Order: sequence, then structure tokens, then C-alpha cells
Amino acid sequence: MSTARTKTNERQHQPIKGSSKARGVPKKRAKVVAARTVSKTRRAQGRTASNLTQGTGKPDLILEECSRDELYDMARKRHIPWRCSMGKDQLVKALLGRYY
Repeated sequence: MSTARTKTNERQHQPIKGSSKARGVPKKRAKVVAARTVSKTRRAQGRTASNLTQGTGKPDLILEECSRDELYDMARKRHIPWRCSMGKDQLVKALLGRYY
């Protein structure tokens, strides 16, 4: 849960935190719930790749420059078999369509 939020994220964060506090949830817990909800929304919108690869998306993606975790996430989304046992080079080939 990042402390640096954009204005959009902050606008999402405040009402969630406020409604939790209104229901009697402790302040610290309300803050955590709001941060997790905003993070979940960002992941669903594709602004964050996954739990392993937090950060902004890469529109002009060069597969060779991605980390293994990023490649694994892409392979998972494309349902590439045996991805868990592949190394970085094998994942790049699989994602490019040249299976191992």
C-alpha cells in the first residue's frame, strides 16, 4: 500500500475510509481497508500489473527488459502451460509464440 497517491486515488480513498469510520471501524483499520480497495481497483483497471509487480503499466513493452515476475503474470493471463517451471528466456519465447 503506497503512501504516494494520485488525486484520483485520493478521491477514491477518502469516501471509503470515511464510510468505514462511520460504521465504527477503528481509524487504522479504516485506512488499511481503503488502501487495499484502491489498490484492488488499480489492479482491475490494469494500472498495476499484480501483487508481485506493483507499479505502472508499460504500454510500449519490450519483453526482454521485463522481470521474470512480470513475464510470469503475462503468461498466466494468456494461460500458457508449464509457466511455473520456465525461466525468463523461456517465458519470453512462450509469450512471443515460440514455445520452448
